[in-house]
Amino acid sequence: MTRRLLIQYIIAISAYSVGLILLAMAAVTVASQMTWAINDPLYIFLNWIRQHYLVWCGIFFFGGWSFITYRYMSKPLNYLDEVLTAAEQLAQPTKEPIVLTRAMKTVQDELNLVREQAVQNSLAAKMAEQRKNDLIVYLAHDLKTPLTSVIGYLTLLRDEPWISPESRAKYTGIALEKAERLENLVNEFFDITRFNLSNMPLEPESVNLTRMMEQIADEFKPVLKEKNLSFHLELKPNIAILCDSEKMERVFDNLIRNAINYSYKDSEIRIAMAMEGKVVRLVIQNTGKTIPPEKLERIFEQFFRMDSARTSATGGAGLGLAISKEIVEAHGGAIDARSENEHITFTVELPLDCKKIV
Repeated sequence: MTRRLLIQYIIAISAYSVGLILLAMAAVTVASQMTWAINDPLYIFLNWIRQHYLVWCGIFFFGGWSFITYRYMSKPLNYLDEVLTAAEQLAQPTKEPIVLTRAMKTVQDELNLVREQAVQNSLAAKMAEQRKNDLIVYLAHDLKTPLTSVIGYLTLLRDEPWISPESRAKYTGIALEKAERLENLVNEFFDITRFNLSNMPLEPESVNLTRMMEQIADEFKPVLKEKNLSFHLELKPNIAILCDSEKMERVFDNLIRNAINYSYKDSEIRIAMAMEGKVVRLVIQNTGKTIPPEKLERIFEQFFRMDSARTSATGGAGLGLAISKEIVEAHGGAIDARSENEHITFTVELPLDCKKIV
């Protein structure tokens, strides 16, 4: 813009100088072709001007130069005033766009980009603050319930030493169960904080995914008996992938535990795995209450749980699926959830070699 104004200024000065010279030459030509009376006032005036033409040329040139210079000097100052006003608007960014003169279109677009970025950053900061507040609220809520139970049963054991051995063993078992629940919650909060504050470094190794899924499913058999559930495995044999085995075990453990928690009694959980090119697709499907679309969209959010009562009967603090999504995406994969006709389906897609992705 500065270069354009300078060019326009030089052109204006040049045009004015040329016009002034041409006008003077035209005036001399016209005056010389006319017949004048020696006592004609106009002749006397023009003759006086001719005698002092250098002075008059200087006056006209200086006057014109001053006017043109003022006009072109005032333009950048006006532009600067507009930019300063826009800068004040940027200090308190709103959704209202910044509007400058047409000559400042490029600057206007750049300032609006900065404004939009500032608005987005402000919203992100508010969301981060809200997530922090949610963390405190959920932490207090989820830790308070089992902690109250632990204190209550331990107090009962202290204040009633004459209770029967059977009751003592029962109360001790419940207190231990609640204490373990507290430990799991604390571990979950540590995990989600660690995953949010770091790039989650992976330690890839060759893993027989088929064997991993068989082992994880076998470990859940005692839990299945409580709800009279069963597994139906459809695993392609000997599928080997390169991944962080410990983290991937966490993913499948979370998904299977979620399927168990939200399955109807006396139903079947289907676990299927297949190859599609250089991608492994694993499907975990259970029969349970259909998840509404508005809840399904939030199922991978931190602290989101489908049971609004947030009881301990249906899992942890609502971090398991969020952590699973973080791990899968860190491997260059994708995770998806669907629910219809009383079936809940989680689909995980993983590349055979995460090193080629991350």
